[in-house]
Amino acid sequence: MSPFLVGHATHPDWRGALALVVAQIDGRRPEHEASADGPLSLGFVYFTDHYAAQAEALYAALRQQWPGVSWVGCVGVGVAAGGVEYIDEPALVLMLAALPAGRFEVFSGARKLQRIEAFSALVHADPATPELGDLIAEMSDRTSSGYLFGGIASSRGDAVHLADGVWRGGLSGVAFSPEVALVSRVTQGCQPLGPVHVVTACERNIVTALDGQPALPLLLGELGIANLDDPRQALPRLRATLVGLTDATDSALARGGQFGADTRVRHLVGLDPARQAVAIADQVEPGMRLTFCQRDVQAARRDLVRICSEIREELEPQAEPALTAAAAAPAQAARQILGALYISCNGRGGPHFGGPSAELKIVQHALGAGGEEVPLVGFFAAGEIARHHLYGYTGVLAVFTGSVR
Repeated sequence: MSPFLVGHATHPDWRGALALVVAQIDGRRPEHEASADGPLSLGFVYFTDHYAAQAEALYAALRQQWPGVSWVGCVGVGVAAGGVEYIDEPALVLMLAALPAGRFEVFSGARKLQRIEAFSALVHADPATPELGDLIAEMSDRTSSGYLFGGIASSRGDAVHLADGVWRGGLSGVAFSPEVALVSRVTQGCQPLGPVHVVTACERNIVTALDGQPALPLLLGELGIANLDDPRQALPRLRATLVGLTDATDSALARGGQFGADTRVRHLVGLDPARQAVAIADQVEPGMRLTFCQRDVQAARRDLVRICSEIREELEPQAEPALTAAAAAPAQAARQILGALYISCNGRGGPHFGGPSAELKIVQHALGAGGEEVPLVGFFAAGEIARHHLYGYTGVLAVFTGSVR
């Protein structure tokens, strides 16, 4: 059994959900204690916005139930555990881990990192935070690998996040030392409509030229729109169109013509016929790569399976660890997935993939070995975080790896 324990439940009252989760976890404690190297020390908690107003009471109950455990997490319009998604219903998911002291440190706006060498970090954020992209980049710089993973709290009310307390605004989360082995991947959910263009003229979020040509005619040509004289014909296609942005030094496309992990999908927010320009929901710089795209379920399915397969391949004996400072050490045996976190866009999930819990079922099937379910929790975010970037319409999967006794 994995040293990570998962519990999840739906109930109209958060106290009822917590009671059900406690019963699940207590039932697995004897097996867990036989496989863990120490006591439970770190908990991940995600809950739907039905419980957001009771976040302080929920956090107090978690501390009382599991003294000595540090807690991180946030609210979401949907949460997930194992192969189950709870979307738009009251639900709570927990994962408890037995990580040795000194290998992780919880942080928030009121509690800075001081005790460990931060190698990677799980990050949660309030969507109303000003200059959020800059804060994410600064946090990435504080880790020696530069790798963050996580997401922005999503809620129809209070967008709270937890880090040994309940917070509003800013960032919080938990940093991991080099001894905590992690493998992480980003999965995209959009399909390019045409070629990759180079931004050759722009002003803030206005793109005036691509490949030295006016941007708006290029967009209309790729969409098959002759002109903008008939809004009824043009508007549905334009509203369904997004933009994939990639920094000049990064790769826009991966194998099979799919977006690579460095591409950030942004909304197309306006057209400027007078300047033959397009406006997008992000700052643009000359030299960036830009690709017009649309959401595509089949492409999202393929890419989700791909990242899970890559993670499993990376755990084979010949592979080197991805997010661990011990990458130079030779692998003696296949590592195993001890636990996992999956943060997906709140525009994805089962409804997008074709059925209840469809997205999480794909993850479990592709990650699991021999039909065994991987301990996993996560939430549906208002934006996904990976490395130093803020993404949209993506999924971020991170797995803790090691050996199981």
